[in-house]
Amino acid sequence: MGAIFAKTPKGHEEITVKAGGLTPRQRRVLIMIDGKRTVDELRDMLQTSDLQNTLGLLEDSGFIELLSIKDAQGVPQPVSDQPQASITAFRPASNPPNLKEMEMAKNFIMNSLKTFCGPFAHLHIVEAAYAAQTQENLREQFGPWYHAIVQTRAGQRRAEELRGQLLKVI
Repeated sequence: MGAIFAKTPKGHEEITVKAGGLTPRQRRVLIMIDGKRTVDELRDMLQTSDLQNTLGLLEDSGFIELLSIKDAQGVPQPVSDQPQASITAFRPASNPPNLKEMEMAKNFIMNSLKTFCGPFAHLHIVEAAYAAQTQENLREQFGPWYHAIVQTRAGQRRAEELRGQLLKVI
């Protein structure tokens, strides 16, 4: 199975106008999205470690949309008219919040930043994560955390794995 994205009208406009403030890497990914290639095919072509994050940013910004999903036989199946979760979507928040999972997420953020960025780097992210009283507050630190991780060589190699681990508890 593989998700296939297509450019929205806003995405096509961004290709010609360049007004969306995209980085060169994000722009390159947007250009490569053609409504035919799966995410796996894009990953093989682009050789980028943060493709999932980039696709999520492009989708959330309205530059791309999920067009279809290839089934086990490789046949594209159109997505239903029901709204689809964003590629970077968090799981539904528990009510009341699971304090154990929140603590695990806070520790994961702190330990991964310490491991990949150094013991005193990005303390503002760690402090904001530990100050979070709700899952929503904690989830606000996901983007800055991921950006900090992918700024390091070792973090880039493990970014998707780390992202998946954090999304399980955040």
